[in-house]
Amino acid sequence: MKEKYAILIVDDEKLQRESLAGFLKKSGYQTYTAAGVDQAISIVSEKQIEIIFSDFMMGEKSGFDLLNEIRQLNPEISVIIMTAFGTIQDAVAAMKAGAFDYLTKPIDLDEVEILIQRALELRHLTRENKELRERLRDKHKLSGIITSSSVMAETLSLAARAANSRASVLIQGESGTGKELIARAIHQTSPRADKPMVTINCAAIPENLLESELFGHEKGSFTGAVQQKSGRVEEADGGTLFLDEAGDIPLSVQVKLLRFLQFGEFQRVGGNTVHKVDVRLISATNRDLPTMIKENTFREDFYYRLNVINITVPPLRQRKEDIPLLIDFFIQKYARENQKAVNRLTSGALDVLMKYDFPGNVRELENIIERSVVLSREELIARTDLPLTISSAINGRGAGQIPIDYYSGSLNDRVAAFERDLIERALKEHNFNQSRAAEALGLSERNLRYKLQKYGMK
Repeated sequence: MKEKYAILIVDDEKLQRESLAGFLKKSGYQTYTAAGVDQAISIVSEKQIEIIFSDFMMGEKSGFDLLNEIRQLNPEISVIIMTAFGTIQDAVAAMKAGAFDYLTKPIDLDEVEILIQRALELRHLTRENKELRERLRDKHKLSGIITSSSVMAETLSLAARAANSRASVLIQGESGTGKELIARAIHQTSPRADKPMVTINCAAIPENLLESELFGHEKGSFTGAVQQKSGRVEEADGGTLFLDEAGDIPLSVQVKLLRFLQFGEFQRVGGNTVHKVDVRLISATNRDLPTMIKENTFREDFYYRLNVINITVPPLRQRKEDIPLLIDFFIQKYARENQKAVNRLTSGALDVLMKYDFPGNVRELENIIERSVVLSREELIARTDLPLTISSAINGRGAGQIPIDYYSGSLNDRVAAFERDLIERALKEHNFNQSRAAEALGLSERNLRYKLQKYGMK
């Protein structure tokens, strides 16, 4: 509620600060006023302040001076600069130094209220994100949630709030965005953290075996059932069951899972005994479930049971500020694993990756960095160490239209680098089947093996 939030108004003009303070009091906020920077710092040192509205020009010390002191004292306080129209340039400079926003005088009170709400919402998101990451790091030593993005902060905030409940969670997002990582974060910061999290990939198990995999089976219930077997649901008792690729669950199994979610009970395949367990369900999918419902390939009642809390993980192209952080993490990881001295990218390589849209998201970025670390001959990953397809996608060119400066070195070095890229592309397109890749390249399989050895390619 508003009365819990304290706002400080700093202005050397008494009428200005008391007018704004009066408006904020009527709006339900707790307010403090100060005529200058020193008095403001004294109040902040003694009181819990969430937001500061500060005039920019105030005698010997300015709003800029106040901002610098607040950054050192408590950087979580949002500072909003108030300025006359002619000094907007100074206010913009203050924002670059860490101010939350600025207002021009005369003050628009509606804009004041909007800025307060924005500042408080950001404060909540930042705190919940920090809380989740600290709990993950300190309590469970889980690494991998690497972000500085406000979009991802909202996702982590929702995950943090969902963690302490027992409600079903549906995590949606494109392939490679890290849906399973979010699921593990929810489990490992929940009261069930000391119990198992059991994962089942619903797309990887044939329809006729999925029910048995989930609920277990009795001896003799079908051909090959030579003994009784417990299912994943029983293994997850007290903990969390994570259904990955939930959009691939067959309709026949959806019915069984729906009853399990409604009553917390199930029967093994071929059995009559009713078993009860305490399981929290988290599911994930990259499929459009509402469309599948319209096409009668997904049950609507099952969808609503899964989708009590919905978390959408943003694609990497919507949080590009995370790319440099992820690159640093993956370089350190794969340099250590491969005993390479690689430590960073050149500015040209980083520029290429920042412009790329990453249809495969974080998983694709990780693959690119692992490849680049393995193939790099230097301590720096250069643009030429990146797959040619990335530059081709950015430039909207075919593989045959390569910028003349794309590869460096002599003509022989450039030809060799291009040949290496073509071989890698052919192998990927043919699922690393060397016979088919050689055929596509017009090479003998023996010649291809020679070139793989020549370029040190696994």
